[in-house]
Amino acid sequence: MNMRQVFADTVQDVMTSDPRVVVVLAEISRDAFRPSPRVVNVGIREQAMVGVGGGLALSGLRPVVHSYAPFLVERPFEQIKLDFGHQDVGGVFVSIGGSYDDPAWGRTHQAPGDVALFDTLPGWRIFVPGHPGEVADIVRGALAADDRVYIRLSLRENSVAYPVIEGFTEVRRGRAGIVIAVGPVLDSVLAATEGVDVTVLYATSVRPFDGEGLRAAVARGQRADVLLVEPYLEGTSAWLVDEALADVPHRLRALGVRRDAELRAYGTAEDHDSAHDLDVLGIAAAVRRMFR
Repeated sequence: MNMRQVFADTVQDVMTSDPRVVVVLAEISRDAFRPSPRVVNVGIREQAMVGVGGGLALSGLRPVVHSYAPFLVERPFEQIKLDFGHQDVGGVFVSIGGSYDDPAWGRTHQAPGDVALFDTLPGWRIFVPGHPGEVADIVRGALAADDRVYIRLSLRENSVAYPVIEGFTEVRRGRAGIVIAVGPVLDSVLAATEGVDVTVLYATSVRPFDGEGLRAAVARGQRADVLLVEPYLEGTSAWLVDEALADVPHRLRALGVRRDAELRAYGTAEDHDSAHDLDVLGIAAAVRRMFR
């Protein structure tokens, strides 16, 4: 079962016991939810989708707003800023498609800058699961809260699920430095760092950023050099790494979807990984440059 189906099943299960929960869609994933008065499909009107969600939140409900990342975050960004942020109401935004999960659909379905956009708004918690087995706990926790949450689902997934916690999970410990792997890039990071004496920290919860966890890893004796590997825009969390290590001499390199080029040959998701140095070969090359 993929992340999207786990998300939909979990929301529908929670809806049976929590009358606050209501889903707002704009055609995308309409078949993933059973017909219900609490599943509202506004049609291909993404700005209206977010506006309706904001209105439901103002009435005391817990809206789940869902679509492809560019239709959920980029197109209706003004409504997110005003109807949720400025009104100071909560909701759960859940995207699919990631940076380029479905490249055959073209640039319209790609949104590597989604997390960076949310960074311009205060008060959002952000989750990036790396395995379907992590999704249910994230969704249940988000639905039970009252704040603003963004959950970034993907077709890409790691081979193993990890317990969902706030902050970092230490997957491997070493002394030469630290590699931070966000969500579905973990398997590639583990393969790329095989035999290299580095600590690998895994994150599904990326906002708030676990600066204390990073500092604790440094305090355990690792060098403070950090390779940050994120499945979205290159360097999105770099400022937070620097902020956490502001009083610690360190080097930082960030891998992600490159800022200096837009790929116009759609290809496959694996082709995009290779072009952005987010495949095992690209990550391993960055590891060698930093830690050997």
